[in-house]
Amino acid sequence: MSWFEKTAEAPAHVPTEAIWAVCPGCKAYIAKDAWRAADKVCPRCNHHARLGCRERVALLTDAGSFKELNPEVSFNDPLRFTDSTGAYADKAKATIAKVGVGEAVLTGTAAIEKIPVVLAVMDFAFMGGSLGSGTGERILLAAEKAVALKRPLIIVSASGGARMHEGIVSLMQMAKTCAAIARVKEAGLPYFSILTDPTTGGVSASYAMVGDLNIAEPKALIGFAGRRVIEQTIKQKLPEDFQTAEYTLAHGFLDHIVPRKEMKAFLANVLRYAGF
Repeated sequence: MSWFEKTAEAPAHVPTEAIWAVCPGCKAYIAKDAWRAADKVCPRCNHHARLGCRERVALLTDAGSFKELNPEVSFNDPLRFTDSTGAYADKAKATIAKVGVGEAVLTGTAAIEKIPVVLAVMDFAFMGGSLGSGTGERILLAAEKAVALKRPLIIVSASGGARMHEGIVSLMQMAKTCAAIARVKEAGLPYFSILTDPTTGGVSASYAMVGDLNIAEPKALIGFAGRRVIEQTIKQKLPEDFQTAEYTLAHGFLDHIVPRKEMKAFLANVLRYAGF
């Protein structure tokens, strides 16, 4: 039998997953192990890729210190919303099964370099990190826990805005969460807001921008309406760096830009400065 007629043998090892990650910023191929070791920050262009809420918790808190709060609080469907792609309730349930968290924010008590805090971390993988009634309720309960325990409150935002499947109930969460944070401040406790890519819409217009410190990761998209919508409305071309963290800092809406690797140490330092 000639070589081109011989039956191919099965490979000795079949890879079960890709060995390369592709940077969303510069499109460079990076070995998966190196990508994970760098906490999904590109070593070539410094692009900070999106993290899941549990990845973020592991990055910011002391090992084993995070205790989840109110996992039973989930989405509501007051409008019984359905569109051409299906029912909102079915999509939400499928997202819960996929992401492994019951809402677009994960809340809990934790420690950052042994300093006790209450932490809320949004996950863009949950329906674009949209602000629904369950999201707002979890943030409210986290704020109340911070007041009860006399701990600082930290919220990490990653959101496309309000969850319009819930209509006006979703928009009400903007006022509800800001009122909850006001109670934290009235109790003399600090609230630190961390804005990651992206932080837009109703989240940027509410609790994400009212921190005692507003902190962002490098190059994070921060804004309200989308770039194209604004350009079509005002009939002007916007700057190339418009709605980046750097542009937002230069125009006075942020206090600091902190690289991902330095965020935990930065938070610990400002917490100590605040007397915790």
